[in-house]
Amino acid sequence: MNRLNILLSAVLVFCALGLVASQDRARKLFVDLERSQAKAKQLEVQWNQLELEQSRLATSSLIDSKARKGLSMQPAPAQRTLYLVVEPISEQTAMGPQR
Repeated sequence: MNRLNILLSAVLVFCALGLVASQDRARKLFVDLERSQAKAKQLEVQWNQLELEQSRLATSSLIDSKARKGLSMQPAPAQRTLYLVVEPISEQTAMGPQR
């Protein structure tokens, strides 16, 4: 009977140590999960700010002012502008020369 008590006590201590270790691991995993979720929220906010900045930078008035000031660009005068007119292709032209 004495050996059985010692064996059961050893199993009990082993199970208790396993329980403590698993609770500690679960606690560490929970802390890592919370940190990851906070980082994901932070990255989401940063992504939204970058999208907002990109849309602001893509406005034509901002591009125009930067081109005029930063690059000293000017609009092309009318006499230097060449307009090309493309006539629609007729069926006879599309089929090639007829014989």
